[in-house]
Amino acid sequence: MNKFSLHNHTILITGASAGIGRACAIEASNLGAHCILTGRNEDALKETAKLCVNTTDIFVCDLKEIEAIKNLVGKIATLDGVVHCAGITYPRPIKFLKPEHIKEVFDINYNAPVLLTAQLLQTQKMNNGAAFVFISSISSRHPYFGGATYVSSKAAIEAFSRTLAIEIAPKQMRSNVLLPALVHTKMLEDTKLATGEDKFSEYEKMHPLGFGQPEDVANAACFLLTNEAKWITGSELKMDGGLLLNGKIK
Repeated sequence: MNKFSLHNHTILITGASAGIGRACAIEASNLGAHCILTGRNEDALKETAKLCVNTTDIFVCDLKEIEAIKNLVGKIATLDGVVHCAGITYPRPIKFLKPEHIKEVFDINYNAPVLLTAQLLQTQKMNNGAAFVFISSISSRHPYFGGATYVSSKAAIEAFSRTLAIEIAPKQMRSNVLLPALVHTKMLEDTKLATGEDKFSEYEKMHPLGFGQPEDVANAACFLLTNEAKWITGSELKMDGGLLLNGKIK
């Protein structure tokens, strides 16, 4: 019998159409949760739903729009947890940055989860004891060339989570962040194209345990959603396959 359970939990997962978001939906469903899946691609969300063993609801939503967020929250009864997986990278050297580039990344990586969280709390849609899980990146600790907007947005969401943890503690709610290194998703393929084959291979060798799988992150996210993690809040868990243990990373 699995000790960790999400039975009778309703979990909202953003960015559930692929990658880490899809893996979180599948794992949460395996643990007994009723999952609410949201993203911009309806066909992809339906594919995720097919992979879930428990009941799911699908809401197509562009989280960059505040009215879309309000509409989504209005359709939800109450929640026991939220996993914020939606995110974009769009690497650009700092000297080429323009206001629209910053807005593009922050709108989805920071503004969307913050405003969604605010709306859920404002409308009292979170049950006592509920948990928030945000997906950040190990790059917030160790930035890379061209990643100024992405790295900054992830560092910002970590600071937000710590503040959130303080504000929601009176209702025994929790907020935590996962900081994965590169995981086998479309984002990893984009990184490979951006860095080039040689540099990418060199970077892969710097991970003693190799690159991660979406399921690795999903397992940690789902644990943080369970009652067994009820004493963990305001934390940031590094998940990097040993990357930071490597002598080349300072």
